[in-house]
Amino acid sequence: MTQAKSTPPVGKPRSAARRASARRRRTGTRSRRAVPHETLADRLHSAAIHLLRRLRRVDEQTGLSGPQASALSVLVFGGPQRLGDLARAEQVRPPTMTRLVRDMERHQLVVRKADPRDGRVVVVHPTARGRRLLVEGRGRRVKMLAAQIARLSGDDRAALRRGIEALERMVVARLPAHGRTGTLAP
Repeated sequence: MTQAKSTPPVGKPRSAARRASARRRRTGTRSRRAVPHETLADRLHSAAIHLLRRLRRVDEQTGLSGPQASALSVLVFGGPQRLGDLARAEQVRPPTMTRLVRDMERHQLVVRKADPRDGRVVVVHPTARGRRLLVEGRGRRVKMLAAQIARLSGDDRAALRRGIEALERMVVARLPAHGRTGTLAP
């Protein structure tokens, strides 16, 4: 007497291949390439957030808030900006940027000057103190990252270099057209 093949009871786990096949049928996904791109993006996003959190701890030594450091970085590495352009670059509303710039002025990190072409427009410039504070902070961040990179194997450092090159190409390709040269600021 031969036994008939039975289907697994409801609730029993299926094999990984069968689950993947069923998932592709449900979602209409035939290509396995779509998943790795999303997986890479998710891992990159997570790693970037964790890295930025770690760097923020080093930034606390500057005495700048995150928004101040970010806006000052735009000014130091991107050059003087009109107040509205700075607000757009930082993705905040102009009144928010006005308050931020006012705080940075009080700490002598930036100065406002009238635009020589249009006296009604204000251009925000970093001061020598603001530039120095930001450059020193960047130096501390780079030093911390360099120490961590030094602990990697040669293969991991080579892979990181290739990954950074790919990220730079990806970022430069997506830079906005207004006044950017197509290169990343130092």
